[in-house]
Amino acid sequence: MSTSFTQPAKAETPGVDSKVAPDLLLKMHDLMLRSRLLEERLIRMQKQGDGYFWIGGPGEEAFNVALGLLVDKGEGLDHDYLHLHYRSSATLTAMGADPVDALRQMKSTARDPYSGGRNFAGHYSVKRWNVVPVSSPIEVQYSMAPGTAIAQKRHGGRGITIVQGGDAGSAEGDFATCLIWSSRPGMELPILIVVTNNAWGISTAAATQHGEKHVSDRAKPFGIRTAVIDGNDAEASYHGLKDAMEYVRSERRPFVVEARVSRLYGHSSSSGANFVAEEADCLQRIEAKIEQKGLLSRAQMDEMRARFTQHLLEASKRVRDEPQPPAEAIWQHVFADPEGAVAAAQLPRSSGPSASNAGSA
Repeated sequence: MSTSFTQPAKAETPGVDSKVAPDLLLKMHDLMLRSRLLEERLIRMQKQGDGYFWIGGPGEEAFNVALGLLVDKGEGLDHDYLHLHYRSSATLTAMGADPVDALRQMKSTARDPYSGGRNFAGHYSVKRWNVVPVSSPIEVQYSMAPGTAIAQKRHGGRGITIVQGGDAGSAEGDFATCLIWSSRPGMELPILIVVTNNAWGISTAAATQHGEKHVSDRAKPFGIRTAVIDGNDAEASYHGLKDAMEYVRSERRPFVVEARVSRLYGHSSSSGANFVAEEADCLQRIEAKIEQKGLLSRAQMDEMRARFTQHLLEASKRVRDEPQPPAEAIWQHVFADPEGAVAAAQLPRSSGPSASNAGSA
């Protein structure tokens, strides 16, 4: 029995001349600025001893804000599921998350809504928005995401699964697993597979790790449509994501988006978290556009920056005084239903053919 593969249709990649309405451009700038200043505040908190580790997404705001604005936000299979990673703070900000909650997670306070003070920065989890918990082991989300996509395939509707990771992590086997499970003939999944390519894996340059021209090219043998987007351009990111997400929603098939982004503060606090002036800055780019169009003056944007910076400074001082979780709370949230889990474990196991078949599936 032979199987034939068709060459995937080439997606149109929006150029830098793609435009969005002035009010949307201003909204994206507002969210990008808030996200950048949040990350800078988290870095200061870590360096001042108000957190033990920082990792985040400065330089990815243009792409991640666009993603957050385009998500169908809600709980359940009719809405989008998000399998994000630790550089997705701007996506959460664009979805409406309170930046102060990110400060709480950095300080490990009991009021941290994402992990109850039990995880470090960038590890989000929002059940009411289908934001699946971010994990520290890199790119395991690529293996997890087909699960929600299979459920949405069976359920129907327009809800999709979105999974995001980095270029270095795409070398993990989880990425290949995602490509395989998303493209099985007759069982293609409604999943948007995102690779944010900042050209670095901790201290390893992408050019020394990847032989392919584009990471997204690895999806083409599977018949998956692809696009490469300038993730430092807010307008190109918005249009590129909008087109890709509409394809997944309507066709119920996978799509791989590779976004070229910057890494403005290094890998994490472990590498110093110092500003890298040589990298392109998406925030500077959108502000130049806004000033050129006469939508805001430089003075107005500077005033916004000062106001947001002061707000986050004051919030960080309040968070510093919030209590940390008590030792006895360590057992909370370990099981969703401990009694139900015990009862299920005590049920007699079937020894019939179906049980053996299930074990070999």
